[in-house]
Amino acid sequence: MFSLSSLSRRVLTGAGNALGRLAAPSTSSQTALTPLSMFTRGRANLAPKQVKHLRRHKGRVPIPIGGSTRGTTLAFGEWGIRIKGNGARLSAKQLTTVREVIFKKLKILKGAKVYLRVFPDIPVCIKGNETRMGKGKGTFEYWACRVPIGRVLFEIGGVPIREELARDIMRQAAAKLPCEMEFINRSSPPRLGNMLIYPDPPKPAAPAALLAEAPASSAPASAASL
Repeated sequence: MFSLSSLSRRVLTGAGNALGRLAAPSTSSQTALTPLSMFTRGRANLAPKQVKHLRRHKGRVPIPIGGSTRGTTLAFGEWGIRIKGNGARLSAKQLTTVREVIFKKLKILKGAKVYLRVFPDIPVCIKGNETRMGKGKGTFEYWACRVPIGRVLFEIGGVPIREELARDIMRQAAAKLPCEMEFINRSSPPRLGNMLIYPDPPKPAAPAALLAEAPASSAPASAASL
């Protein structure tokens, strides 16, 4: 048995909830789910905020045949690593693992910074094993980036770091990557494929005695011509 007060409270509460549901706008029909809304992206995850197409061609790792050395030298830090062997396609998980290793080793240095020079913005789609051909492209699996030979991947700096410590940190970071890496600093020359591009040596300046004798020797010749 319900008392009159409890019964009135139940009736009024039910009526209020029904009115609230009728007054609230329907968000299910207004909000359209995009393909990328199904994947959660944390603040520390390496993934683009939005892309135009979720599926893309596989593509090939670019080869620098035009002579450009952009991205092969340090730009922000004092020490870094770059690809020495063949280029590769690196996944976001591999780059995140390397970054965590560097963060862990640099934790003892207050103010140290880690710079990531590449970003995984290429979606990789994979189909299941033993799947018949056709029926469209596979589903999204992970984000990746194509890194050519000579490209700088990570830099560290922000505070003075000893070379021995920097070499040890970058050695452990390079062990997590599937390609051959090399340790570089601010004075390292740019790389073009398998070659290191050194700047041209400055031309030796002409002695002052030769510069002084040049006008005098040309004067008789001009007089003879007259």
